[in-house]
Amino acid sequence: MKLKGMNISKKLVRVFESYGINLKGKQGNMHLKNDLHMDEIFINGLIFELEYVSKKNLEKEFNEFELRPIRLIEEFSSQ
Repeated sequence: MKLKGMNISKKLVRVFESYGINLKGKQGNMHLKNDLHMDEIFINGLIFELEYVSKKNLEKEFNEFELRPIRLIEEFSSQ
């Protein structure tokens, strides 16, 4: 069970890297819109890819999320 969560987390990290977000530095805790200045359409695409990779549909609305990479990874890798 724990191994599955680790594999999903690695896949989620790769999705962020494909968007140019390096989670090893400060960017992991930066807000996608306010700090990294991502356009909302790219944030929607990112969340779609995270849902696809994790095979998990989020129950919350887009504006209910704390749009920080680390928080999103926690959300998508939790069961």
